[in-house]
Amino acid sequence: MSEPWLVVIDPQRVFAASDSPWASPMFDATVAPIHDLAARHRTIVTRWVPAVGDARVGSWRAYFETWPFADRPTDDPLFDLVPEMADLDGEHVAATTFGKWAAIEPITGPAPELVLAGVATDCCVISTALAAADAGATVTVVAEACGGSTPENHAKALEVMALYAPQITVV
Repeated sequence: MSEPWLVVIDPQRVFAASDSPWASPMFDATVAPIHDLAARHRTIVTRWVPAVGDARVGSWRAYFETWPFADRPTDDPLFDLVPEMADLDGEHVAATTFGKWAAIEPITGPAPELVLAGVATDCCVISTALAAADAGATVTVVAEACGGSTPENHAKALEVMALYAPQITVV
């Protein structure tokens, strides 16, 4: 297997700003571990952006009815990377889905080794990990480099991902 890819999932203002309904109380604690990982891996940084117009299908319509604050143009500053992560070297991709596998697979190729970090453990991280593992990727989730919507939800998501061993390993 070739060198692993670090995937830094959604280090954005919308998940870091204390006044955002989606802020992770664990976000700040992920910054140093992510930088440590990035120094040792080739890196992909993802951003979640809302689908617009006809691209918003099915359950996404109800989603934005529930979370109208996030119904903004994709270039809104709320979706920018936080300054302390904007300088991460590597590939940068945006996706309109929680899971980022479909956006990163063209970069990594099939069945890569992935190291996952970012937010939120209980949404975008778990969605990426499960889809990637299902496609044949070997996934390591670095718990201290991930932040959940709450510490309790973070722990629950890590527990669920650990059930997928040996395809997913939580460290």
